[in-house]
Amino acid sequence: MNNSAADVAGRLAAGMEQVLVGADRMTLGLTIALLARSHVLIEGVPGTGKTLAVRALAVLLGLEFRRIAFTPDLMPSDVVGTTVFNPQTAQFTTRSGPIVANIVLADEVNRTPPKTQSALLEAMEEGRVTIDGVSYPLPQPFLLCATQNPIEYEGTYPLPEAQLDRFMIKVESGYPKEAQELELFSRAAAGFDARALEESHLSPVTNGAEVIEAQHAVRQIHLSEGVREYTYRIIVATRTHPRLTLGASPRAGSQHLQTPGPHDRAAGDPAAHRDELQGLRGAGPPFVRRAANRVVLQQCAKQRIRCHAGGSYKLHRAGPARQLSDCRCGIGTSAASR
Repeated sequence: MNNSAADVAGRLAAGMEQVLVGADRMTLGLTIALLARSHVLIEGVPGTGKTLAVRALAVLLGLEFRRIAFTPDLMPSDVVGTTVFNPQTAQFTTRSGPIVANIVLADEVNRTPPKTQSALLEAMEEGRVTIDGVSYPLPQPFLLCATQNPIEYEGTYPLPEAQLDRFMIKVESGYPKEAQELELFSRAAAGFDARALEESHLSPVTNGAEVIEAQHAVRQIHLSEGVREYTYRIIVATRTHPRLTLGASPRAGSQHLQTPGPHDRAAGDPAAHRDELQGLRGAGPPFVRRAANRVVLQQCAKQRIRCHAGGSYKLHRAGPARQLSDCRCGIGTSAASR
């Protein structure tokens, strides 16, 4: 049915509101990634509902959910699976890993070494895993949600650009406003227990077949030549900007064109428009934020340096402001001196 994506998105949004407070942007990001057949990187301080949001989404979808705690000793075989020798039959049997599920949460993904992080690449890009040379398709629909903490960097391994580029959307999970946090306290006082989410009143509002149908509907979104050219100009601008050492990739541009699709379908609109590419009608982050995980800033911008070209940059990995001589773009001055 033509309006399947709108129905699915509306039901998911209503269901998420029963669990989360003030998380409209996170809900939108998860819904867009799901309907666009991509993945989400969720970044936020502890206790802001990152894991809860993904668990709630899995319950509402009625799909299989797996959580992987990415620890420093985690091995690739612990993620994708391995072959195990059975002495009774004298044969090897394949034991799939937790990545083989519909909704997978890679919790604190930056706490495991790059060797283990790379185990996610094939699953994210090709929808399959390889165990001892044999490829196995992942169940569909498949959504990988990875979380990371932006304030702790001891014992962490920052995700390489190649892996960051495979996340369609980066969602920031921050502190709620006063009214929202008071609402959270009221729900907790009324007996809501996030640890027993599966046993609560929350129930599935859709199923895998309907989600796949909605994904197909999203792919039918109309993209005019003007919208495609506008997207290209945005992508090229990131590659030539003096304060960026790495611009957005062609994959970023292609996926950026897909982001209006789920939102427009949710609104019942069969076409994408320029303002959706800029900010998803005010409901979602603009492209600069949405692609923050796909570009690399100059060091001066990372350290809260204000450049003469205008604008103040604030990145999570903010530390003591570097001296002007450390500014590789050559036009920066320390924000701390202003």
